[in-house]
Amino acid sequence: MPVYGGIECGGTKFVCAIGRETGELLSRIEFPTTTPAETLGRALEFFLSRPQTPHSIGIGSFGPVDLNPRSPRFGYITSTPKSGWRDTDVAGTVRRAMSLPVAFDTDVNAAALGEARWGAAQGLDTFLYLTIGTGLGGGGMANGRLLHGLVHPEMGHIRVPHDRAADPFPGCCPFHGDCLEGLAAGPAIEARWGLRGEALPPDHPAWDLEAHYIALGLETWICTLSPQRMILGGGVMRHAAMFDAIRGKVLTLLNGYIQSPEILDRIDKYIVPPALGGDAGVLGAIALATLLQ
Repeated sequence: MPVYGGIECGGTKFVCAIGRETGELLSRIEFPTTTPAETLGRALEFFLSRPQTPHSIGIGSFGPVDLNPRSPRFGYITSTPKSGWRDTDVAGTVRRAMSLPVAFDTDVNAAALGEARWGAAQGLDTFLYLTIGTGLGGGGMANGRLLHGLVHPEMGHIRVPHDRAADPFPGCCPFHGDCLEGLAAGPAIEARWGLRGEALPPDHPAWDLEAHYIALGLETWICTLSPQRMILGGGVMRHAAMFDAIRGKVLTLLNGYIQSPEILDRIDKYIVPPALGGDAGVLGAIALATLLQ
């Protein structure tokens, strides 16, 4: 049985793995995201040292990225705020070093594909996968196809209502200030409260504010994209009370307008964590690789 490689390129860490098209992981490694040369070098070292050469490699990357296969910059990270990574040729570096076919997409689209293949979106053709961590991004499928278009979804950079009297924090997005990512991603928590999210107690007001902003985003996407399910991953969503708080606020915001039992009666099955847990991204990258057969 052939094996496939997967790389989840995250702003905080990289995860590399080799697995089968059944979703079975054979080997896996993770390490911090440092400079492009060092980080991509460690990824290549992992694959070159394995006893089995993968048939192909899938890459799910933080972005923005160039996904146009006709573009000379296909496979590049483009206008990212991640220091040192702007204009980095990720897919080309891996393809040239490994002499293998390489599939490339956003990290959230890759995770969505993994959840569709083996996780919480099995049997669905239209759903969203959101990650709330170092950044805030969204991907997913519509009618069975990964969401692409002019570039790719940038759900973290939508505008949401910002009551500056209740929350005077100006936001920390270097492009937009108080877009959703600038208000609710992990760096916003640290900048607003002076502590990383994992250091805040469960009853800290940060969590109610987080749930408020995330629910505003979900309500917007429910009304515009009508997903059959919403899967929320990332480090911020590991806080124990977040899911219940977000579900309640989404119901309040919708105010009975969307008359679907999936929301009105089964919202705990509608807004859910990834079934693949922390491996959603790298398994999705392997799923991308299998599409190159």
